Amino acid sequence: MAVVDSKAVHDMANARSPTLHPRARRLHPWPVRLMHWANAVAVVVMIGSGWRIYDNDPIFSFINFPVPFTLGGEPALTFRLHGDAGFGNALLWHFAFMWLLVINGIAYLTYGVFTGRFRRMLWPISLRELLKTAKDALSFELTHSDITTYNAVQRVLYVGVILALIVIVAAGLAIWKPVQLHVITALLGGFQGARLVHFLAMLAIVAFLVVHVSLSLIEIRTLKAMVTGGPIVPAPVRPAPFHPVPGE
Repeated sequence: MAVVDSKAVHDMANARSPTLHPRARRLHPWPVRLMHWANAVAVVVMIGSGWRIYDNDPIFSFINFPVPFTLGGEPALTFRLHGDAGFGNALLWHFAFMWLLVINGIAYLTYGVFTGRFRRMLWPISLRELLKTAKDALSFELTHSDITTYNAVQRVLYVGVILALIVIVAAGLAIWKPVQLHVITALLGGFQGARLVHFLAMLAIVAFLVVHVSLSLIEIRTLKAMVTGGPIVPAPVRPAPFHPVPGE
Protein backbone atom coordinates (compact mmCIF):
# COMPACT_ATOMS: atom_id res chain seq x y z
CA MET A 1 0.00 0.00 0.00
CA ALA A 2 1.18 3.51 -0.80
CA VAL A 3 1.34 6.04 2.02
CA VAL A 4 0.68 9.65 1.07
CA ASP A 5 2.79 12.31 2.74
CA SER A 6 0.04 14.76 3.75
CA LYS A 7 2.52 17.55 4.64
CA ALA A 8 4.13 17.28 1.19
CA VAL A 9 0.71 17.46 -0.47
CA HIS A 10 -0.13 20.57 1.57
CA ASP A 11 3.18 22.26 0.64
CA MET A 12 2.67 21.45 -3.05
CA ALA A 13 -0.84 22.92 -2.92
CA ASN A 14 0.45 26.14 -1.40
CA ALA A 15 3.31 26.31 -3.91
CA ARG A 16 0.95 25.94 -6.85
CA SER A 17 -1.74 28.28 -5.53
CA PRO A 18 -1.08 32.02 -5.76
CA THR A 19 -0.37 33.90 -2.54
CA LEU A 20 -2.46 36.80 -3.78
CA HIS A 21 -6.20 36.79 -4.11
CA PRO A 22 -7.39 36.95 -7.73
CA ARG A 23 -9.60 39.89 -6.83
CA ALA A 24 -7.89 43.27 -6.75
CA ARG A 25 -8.49 46.48 -4.85
CA ARG A 26 -7.28 50.05 -4.66
CA LEU A 27 -4.08 50.93 -2.84
CA HIS A 28 -6.13 53.13 -0.49
CA PRO A 29 -9.63 51.65 0.03
CA TRP A 30 -12.44 54.13 0.65
CA PRO A 31 -12.38 53.74 4.47
CA VAL A 32 -8.70 54.73 4.49
CA ARG A 33 -9.33 57.77 2.30
CA LEU A 34 -12.34 58.86 4.38
CA MET A 35 -10.46 58.55 7.66
CA HIS A 36 -7.35 60.24 6.22
CA TRP A 37 -9.21 63.38 5.14
CA ALA A 38 -11.32 63.47 8.32
CA ASN A 39 -8.12 63.29 10.32
CA ALA A 40 -6.52 66.01 8.18
CA VAL A 41 -9.43 68.40 8.85
CA ALA A 42 -9.44 67.62 12.57
CA VAL A 43 -5.68 68.12 12.93
CA VAL A 44 -5.65 71.43 11.03
CA VAL A 45 -8.56 72.85 13.06
CA MET A 46 -7.04 71.69 16.34
CA ILE A 47 -3.66 73.19 15.49
CA GLY A 48 -5.21 76.54 14.55
CA SER A 49 -7.43 76.69 17.62
CA GLY A 50 -4.65 75.32 19.82
CA TRP A 51 -2.35 78.15 18.78
CA ARG A 52 -4.95 80.73 19.86
CA ILE A 53 -5.38 78.91 23.18
CA TYR A 54 -1.59 78.83 23.64
CA ASP A 55 -1.29 82.57 22.96
CA ASN A 56 -3.69 83.23 25.83
CA ASP A 57 -1.18 81.70 28.28
CA PRO A 58 2.17 80.99 26.55
CA ILE A 59 4.56 78.38 27.88
CA PHE A 60 7.49 80.27 26.36
CA SER A 61 7.28 84.05 26.41
CA PHE A 62 9.28 84.32 23.19
CA ILE A 63 6.90 82.09 21.20
CA ASN A 64 3.59 83.50 19.98
CA PHE A 65 1.57 82.54 16.94
CA PRO A 66 0.34 85.22 14.50
CA VAL A 67 -3.41 85.73 14.73
CA PRO A 68 -4.03 85.08 10.99
CA PHE A 69 -2.68 81.53 11.48
CA THR A 70 -4.91 80.84 14.49
CA LEU A 71 -8.60 79.98 14.82
CA GLY A 72 -10.93 81.78 17.21
CA GLY A 73 -12.33 84.79 15.45
CA GLU A 74 -11.22 88.37 14.94
CA PRO A 75 -9.71 89.44 18.30
CA ALA A 76 -11.24 92.93 18.52
CA LEU A 77 -14.72 91.68 17.62
CA THR A 78 -14.64 88.71 19.97
CA PHE A 79 -13.35 90.93 22.78
CA ARG A 80 -16.25 93.30 22.25
CA LEU A 81 -18.78 90.44 22.19
CA HIS A 82 -17.35 88.01 24.73
CA GLY A 83 -14.67 89.87 26.68
CA ASP A 84 -11.74 87.85 25.37
CA ALA A 85 -9.60 87.85 22.23
CA GLY A 86 -11.01 84.61 20.81
CA PHE A 87 -9.92 82.27 23.61
CA GLY A 88 -13.46 81.02 24.25
CA ASN A 89 -14.16 80.47 20.56
CA ALA A 90 -10.87 78.62 20.18
CA LEU A 91 -11.79 76.30 23.06
CA LEU A 92 -15.12 75.48 21.39
CA TRP A 93 -13.39 74.64 18.10
CA HIS A 94 -10.71 72.63 19.91
CA PHE A 95 -13.10 70.48 21.93
CA ALA A 96 -15.48 69.90 19.01
CA PHE A 97 -12.76 68.58 16.72
CA MET A 98 -11.05 66.73 19.55
CA TRP A 99 -13.91 64.23 19.46
CA LEU A 100 -13.59 63.86 15.69
CA LEU A 101 -9.85 63.24 16.07
CA VAL A 102 -10.30 60.68 18.86
CA ILE A 103 -13.19 58.74 17.28
CA ASN A 104 -11.62 58.81 13.83
CA GLY A 105 -8.24 57.85 15.29
CA ILE A 106 -9.66 54.84 17.11
CA ALA A 107 -11.41 53.74 13.90
CA TYR A 108 -8.19 54.18 11.90
CA LEU A 109 -6.06 52.21 14.36
CA THR A 110 -8.66 49.44 14.54
CA TYR A 111 -8.88 49.24 10.75
CA GLY A 112 -5.11 49.28 10.33
CA VAL A 113 -4.52 46.50 12.83
CA PHE A 114 -7.36 44.12 11.96
CA THR A 115 -7.06 44.40 8.17
CA GLY A 116 -3.28 43.96 8.30
CA ARG A 117 -2.70 47.31 6.58
CA PHE A 118 -0.20 48.46 9.20
CA ARG A 119 1.71 45.20 8.91
CA ARG A 120 1.84 45.43 5.12
CA MET A 121 2.56 49.14 4.76
CA LEU A 122 4.55 50.09 7.87
CA TRP A 123 6.50 46.96 8.74
CA PRO A 124 9.30 45.93 8.87
CA ILE A 125 11.53 48.93 9.55
CA SER A 126 15.18 48.13 8.91
CA LEU A 127 17.85 50.37 10.41
CA ARG A 128 20.14 49.69 7.45
CA GLU A 129 17.41 50.59 4.96
CA LEU A 130 16.50 53.65 7.01
CA LEU A 131 20.06 54.98 6.95
CA LYS A 132 20.43 54.27 3.23
CA THR A 133 17.10 55.93 2.38
CA ALA A 134 17.96 58.97 4.51
CA LYS A 135 21.35 59.24 2.79
CA ASP A 136 19.71 59.03 -0.66
CA ALA A 137 17.16 61.66 0.34
CA LEU A 138 19.83 64.08 1.61
CA SER A 139 21.83 63.63 -1.59
CA PHE A 140 18.69 64.09 -3.74
CA GLU A 141 19.10 60.60 -5.19
CA LEU A 142 15.94 59.14 -3.68
CA THR A 143 13.37 57.89 -6.19
CA HIS A 144 9.79 56.91 -5.51
CA SER A 145 8.67 55.21 -8.69
CA ASP A 146 6.46 52.70 -6.86
CA ILE A 147 3.89 54.52 -4.73
CA THR A 148 2.39 51.24 -3.52
CA THR A 149 5.38 50.66 -1.22
CA TYR A 150 6.65 52.94 1.53
CA ASN A 151 10.39 53.33 2.01
CA ALA A 152 12.00 53.15 5.47
CA VAL A 153 11.88 56.91 6.06
CA GLN A 154 8.19 57.04 5.21
CA ARG A 155 7.47 54.15 7.56
CA VAL A 156 9.31 55.85 10.42
CA LEU A 157 7.49 59.14 9.76
CA TYR A 158 4.05 57.51 9.67
CA VAL A 159 4.67 55.46 12.80
CA GLY A 160 6.10 58.55 14.48
CA VAL A 161 3.11 60.77 13.71
CA ILE A 162 0.70 58.08 14.93
CA LEU A 163 2.59 57.96 18.24
CA ALA A 164 2.69 61.78 18.40
CA LEU A 165 -1.09 61.93 17.93
CA ILE A 166 -1.62 59.40 20.71
CA VAL A 167 0.67 61.41 23.02
CA ILE A 168 -0.96 64.75 22.18
CA VAL A 169 -4.43 63.36 22.89
CA ALA A 170 -3.30 61.88 26.22
CA ALA A 171 -1.62 65.16 27.21
CA GLY A 172 -4.67 67.16 26.08
CA LEU A 173 -6.96 65.02 28.24
CA ALA A 174 -4.62 65.54 31.20
CA ILE A 175 -4.76 69.31 30.68
CA TRP A 176 -8.56 69.22 30.35
CA LYS A 177 -9.22 66.97 33.36
CA PRO A 178 -6.05 67.07 35.50
CA VAL A 179 -7.81 65.88 38.68
CA GLN A 180 -10.04 63.18 37.19
CA LEU A 181 -7.15 61.90 35.04
CA HIS A 182 -4.53 62.44 37.73
CA VAL A 183 -2.66 59.25 36.80
CA ILE A 184 -1.98 60.50 33.26
CA THR A 185 -1.23 63.98 34.59
CA ALA A 186 1.31 62.57 37.06
CA LEU A 187 2.97 60.44 34.37
CA LEU A 188 3.43 63.56 32.26
CA GLY A 189 5.03 65.51 35.12
CA GLY A 190 2.01 67.39 36.41
CA PHE A 191 -0.20 70.00 34.78
CA GLN A 192 2.65 72.12 33.41
CA GLY A 193 4.47 68.99 32.28
CA ALA A 194 1.37 67.90 30.38
CA ARG A 195 1.23 71.33 28.73
CA LEU A 196 4.86 71.02 27.66
CA VAL A 197 4.38 67.49 26.29
CA HIS A 198 1.25 68.68 24.45
CA PHE A 199 3.21 71.55 22.92
CA LEU A 200 6.18 69.39 21.86
CA ALA A 201 3.89 66.77 20.32
CA MET A 202 2.20 69.58 18.37
CA LEU A 203 5.58 70.71 17.03
CA ALA A 204 6.33 67.14 15.92
CA ILE A 205 2.97 66.89 14.12
CA VAL A 206 3.45 70.27 12.41
CA ALA A 207 6.95 69.21 11.27
CA PHE A 208 5.47 66.00 9.87
CA LEU A 209 2.75 67.94 8.04
CA VAL A 210 5.31 70.25 6.43
CA VAL A 211 7.33 67.28 5.14
CA HIS A 212 4.24 65.22 4.22
CA VAL A 213 2.49 67.96 2.27
CA SER A 214 5.70 69.06 0.54
CA LEU A 215 6.50 65.53 -0.64
CA SER A 216 2.89 65.00 -1.73
CA LEU A 217 3.09 68.11 -3.91
CA ILE A 218 6.45 67.00 -5.34
CA GLU A 219 5.18 63.48 -6.07
CA ILE A 220 1.64 64.43 -7.04
CA ARG A 221 0.67 60.80 -7.71
CA THR A 222 0.58 60.15 -3.99
CA LEU A 223 -1.90 63.00 -3.49
CA LYS A 224 -4.10 61.78 -6.35
CA ALA A 225 -4.00 58.27 -4.92
CA MET A 226 -5.44 59.49 -1.63
CA VAL A 227 -8.32 61.05 -3.57
CA THR A 228 -9.04 58.37 -6.16
CA GLY A 229 -7.79 55.31 -4.29
CA GLY A 230 -4.62 54.93 -6.33
CA PRO A 231 -3.51 52.02 -8.49
CA ILE A 232 -5.05 48.58 -8.37
CA VAL A 233 -3.12 46.17 -6.15
CA PRO A 234 -3.75 42.46 -5.54
CA ALA A 235 -5.38 41.61 -2.25
CA PRO A 236 -3.29 39.28 -0.06
CA VAL A 237 -4.93 36.28 1.54
CA ARG A 238 -3.83 33.74 4.12
CA PRO A 239 -2.24 30.47 2.97
CA ALA A 240 -4.55 27.50 2.51
CA PRO A 241 -5.24 25.66 5.79
CA PHE A 242 -3.53 22.33 6.39
CA HIS A 243 -5.79 19.29 6.03
CA PRO A 244 -4.16 15.88 6.56
CA VAL A 245 -4.68 13.40 3.71
CA PRO A 246 -5.44 9.89 5.00
CA GLY A 247 -3.05 7.18 3.84
CA GLU A 248 -4.10 4.14 1.94
